[in-house]
Amino acid sequence: MTFDPSKPYNELPLLPPPLENIETAAILKKCINARVALAELRQAAELIPNAAVLVNALPLLEAQASSEIENIVTTTDKLLEHMDMPEHRADPATKEALRYRRALFEGVRKVQNGQLTIETAIDVCRTIKDEALEIRSKRGTTLRNNVTGAVVYTPPEGQALIRQKLENWQEFLTAANDLDPLIRVAVQHYQFEAIHPFTDGNGRTGRILNLLFLVEQELLELPILYLSRAIIGRKADYYRLLLAVTTHDAWEDWILYMLRAADETARWTTERIRAIRQLMQETAEYVQAEAYGAYSRELVELIFVQPYCRIKNLVEAGIAQRQTAAVYLKQLTKAGVLEEVKAGREKLFINPRLMRLLTAEEPGELAFPARPRRLKSQGIAR
Repeated sequence: MTFDPSKPYNELPLLPPPLENIETAAILKKCINARVALAELRQAAELIPNAAVLVNALPLLEAQASSEIENIVTTTDKLLEHMDMPEHRADPATKEALRYRRALFEGVRKVQNGQLTIETAIDVCRTIKDEALEIRSKRGTTLRNNVTGAVVYTPPEGQALIRQKLENWQEFLTAANDLDPLIRVAVQHYQFEAIHPFTDGNGRTGRILNLLFLVEQELLELPILYLSRAIIGRKADYYRLLLAVTTHDAWEDWILYMLRAADETARWTTERIRAIRQLMQETAEYVQAEAYGAYSRELVELIFVQPYCRIKNLVEAGIAQRQTAAVYLKQLTKAGVLEEVKAGREKLFINPRLMRLLTAEEPGELAFPARPRRLKSQGIAR
């Protein structure tokens, strides 16, 4: 049967594909590299003194990048600024990215207590879109080329048929077999995107499901793989290779793309984690030497957990009462550890070195001055 992009692809084949298409020599070889990279990432994450440093920052980068793939553009600065603020104060794009992060965390809690299911996918999409979405029932959903406007794919139609294909998708995920989890995550991602079960939010939901499956399979303990970074770097290939599976059964190229993305981002994330550990250590030593009156291990950890720190964050963490907390943050600002900015009526204290480390491809020099002016103690009892 000839594929017609303008007609609903109700003949979308069920999973699994033929093993000879998805367990080629090239795929199995690349699986080994990606598994090693993920193991190194998991090990590096275990060495961070406070896991909240990673759990706050890296999923936020994933949320920002995954949203950008769908042309929902915000910045890491905005996300961090609004991370622990009421959602209504953020702009629409930032709200959507923050909901992505919330959907990821809620999904992780669910798969840690059970298996990845159709209901998990529905809950993820509902959280992302902030709507009581159901599986598509209306006709007319098409995927178009952003430049030409031409229809490139029409997903299956009919709620009963879509649910049938989702049940097969769930069975593939939960079945006990010897297929490598990294191959399974690539296969299921194609299938979920091809089913396209919701009227909106399918791409972001599918990318969250990738991370949830890796957590469920214990290849990740925390959802800290910044996978959308690789996808946004090769966005055209991502969509081209997804479509090539549909039109030419090109499973090998698609799976190799996903394995390469997992390998590269695992290594990138591991290097960032190691750099964060080193920066935390250097910051602690610097604050002890140059702003001793403000030093505590808890405070140093907090300005990494909250790169956009507020006075209330110190109060809520039990580090100091409001007046003393303000003095501590001022001391760290004078020492060059933090930068103070105003956001409306509120003061924010930014950890600039951590921000460069998180957002810049090449963070540049992160070291503190070799001979800074030593601050005088302000007589605060510790």
